[in-house]
Formats: sequence, C-alpha cells, structure tokens
Amino acid sequence: MSDKTYLDWPFFEDRHRRLAAKLDAWAVENITDGHHDDVDAECRALVSVLGEGGWPRYAVGGVAYDGADDTIDTRSICLIRETLARHSGLADFAFAMQGLGSGAITLYGTEEQKRAYLPRVAAGTAIAAFALSEPDAGSDVAALGCAARRDGDGYVLDGEKTWISNGGIADFYVVFARTGEAPGSRGISAFVVDAGTPGFAVAERINVIAPHPLARLSFTACRVPASRLLGPAGQGFKVAMRTLDIFRTSVAAAALGFARRALDEALERATTRTMFNQKLADFQLTQAKLAQMATAIDAAALLTYRAAWLRDQGKTVTREAAMAKLTATESAQTIIDGAVQIFGGLGVVSGEPVEKLYREIRALRIYEGASEVQQLIVARELLKETKFS
Repeated sequence: MSDKTYLDWPFFEDRHRRLAAKLDAWAVENITDGHHDDVDAECRALVSVLGEGGWPRYAVGGVAYDGADDTIDTRSICLIRETLARHSGLADFAFAMQGLGSGAITLYGTEEQKRAYLPRVAAGTAIAAFALSEPDAGSDVAALGCAARRDGDGYVLDGEKTWISNGGIADFYVVFARTGEAPGSRGISAFVVDAGTPGFAVAERINVIAPHPLARLSFTACRVPASRLLGPAGQGFKVAMRTLDIFRTSVAAAALGFARRALDEALERATTRTMFNQKLADFQLTQAKLAQMATAIDAAALLTYRAAWLRDQGKTVTREAAMAKLTATESAQTIIDGAVQIFGGLGVVSGEPVEKLYREIRALRIYEGASEVQQLIVARELLKETKFS
C-alpha cells in the first residue's frame, strides 16, 4: 500500500483527497495492467472505461462541454495521473492524452469546436491526439516544417509529424503547421484535423520499449476548412505552449506514481526474500537504498504539488513546472532502477511489475521537454530574474 500521507499536505483541499481515494478504489476494480498483446485495442478500451468512470472530465475545461469544472484543476490532473500510473502505465497514458490532445480546444476553441469535440473526449467516445513533433523539430518548435497554406475557404496541409501519441487510433489530431505570418515560432498555426480527412495518413507505426500507440503522420494536400483553425492564425506556438503548460506538471505526477509503485514492490520483496538466513531488508545496504528511494519520492512530490498548487492560484509556473518534471522523472528512473536491483534476476523478467516500470519511466525523461531542456528552462528563468541576458 503506497504512502498516502502526502495528501495531508496543505497543497490539497478535501475535494482533492476525496478524488484520490475514489479513483484509487475505482482503479482497483476497473484497471488491470495487462501484457499489451494488442496495444491499440487495450488503449481504446481504457479510454472507454475511463470515460464511463467520468475521469476524462477532469482533463476537459468547461461544465457546458461536460468538463468537471469550468477550468482545468492542475492538482486534480496530477492526482489522477499519479494514481493511474501506480496501477497501469497505459491507463495513465490514455487519460493524459485525452487531456493533452484536447487541451488546445479547451483553451482556444470556438463554441462550435468545443461542442463538437470536448463532450466526446470527456465521455471517452473520441480519442484525442496532439501533433507537434517532427523529425527535425522536437524541443525546437521554431524548426517546425509542416506547412499550411491558405486556399479559398480553407487551408491545405503538407508535411510530416512523428512520435505522435495515439497516432493511428485517434479520432482527431490537433496539428501545428507553419502558416508563415512571421519567421520562427511566430508563424505557426494550430488546426483540428479529423482522422478520416483526405490527404491525412498514418505513414508508420512506431514501436517503443513501453507499449503505447505511437505513429508518424503524413499530410499530402490535406484540406481542412478555415473553421478548424484553433485560435488566431500565426499564434500556434502560443497555443502549443499554453497547452503544454497545463499538463507538464502532470508528467512529474505520473513519474511519482511509477516511483511509488516501485518502492511498494521493493519493500514487499525486501521484507519477504530470505538471503544468508535473514531477510533482504535486514541488510544495511538495503535499508539505505529504501531510505534514499523514499526521500527522493517526497522531494519530488513537494516540487510537483507546489507547481500544481501555484498554477491553480493563477501563477506562472514555468520554472516550478520544469523543476518538478526534471526532479520527478530523473528520481523515478533511479528509484525504479533500485527496485530492479533489489529484485535481482527476477527484476529483469519480462512482465514483472518492476520490469514494466523500468520500460515505462524512460520516455518521461524525454517527452514534453527532455531533462536537458528543463535544465535550460530553469537556468533561463534564474538569469531572467537576475536581469542577465
């Protein structure tokens, strides 16, 4: 049983504590961490069951569009991701992508766009995706090459996207393309593109170490009506950054969920495994490792929920979110590696909980801003505060 005393911290309100308890009980009954023989089918099923449970509503802003509230509560998002990650990495992925894939519509969508997409996302009857990365444009969004040119009453998209989560199973994609109003990041626009749009294709499915639906997408003379433009033309970079700003802290929370599960597994193993006529937990080396794991989790949790609380107070959390993501993901990698070491040979057997955690955590140190990018962000904010240029 994972430590829950952090829920008593002043970052949370009673509604958050009730939410965490309700979801944990629900997940025990409804979420199983399978072997992922058919990842697409399992992910679709998870989106559906999460929708039936009402959980994607927390990732959608606007009660009028079936969201849980008129604004997205960052602490709720984080608690949901942490809890789901403890139970199943794919369940966390399914929930997170419903939020990330529709977040730009919540923030910038017209009334028509919101009514067309958000209720279906909240219900789990439509799968969302966020298509920003390209072969030569990941962290450097200004290098984006996918283009959209105005043509009559619409836009024509040409180019590629890659590393797109939910690629191949999503019902719609929020796609970022260069429209050329200005050079660099100032000439990018965002569009909603339905999966069946002519000229859109899933060019390649990408297999990664943690089984998730991932794909490379292609756009060839892909025409979308002007009504699918999200926000003002040329403001796509702002749309992307504001969307990521909501969910970046939740990546840290997912890492916390993985880390807490790893510590639980390590404690169980250490207190039941006999070695040299004593329990593994009796060795001081094991005790030191467990202490380091628990301390790192609390340190990461404090940074994560500080960032979430600040954002819910309306504060800008560029530095705080970067610190949280950097610390939580890097710490979780170390904690999970430690759990594998405590398990010994069993820790690298395919399908064992710590082996699955080992594969799940690695991508979190890369996506939504790699650890190195988070360090640059923190340093940039520090230098800005000291008025260095």
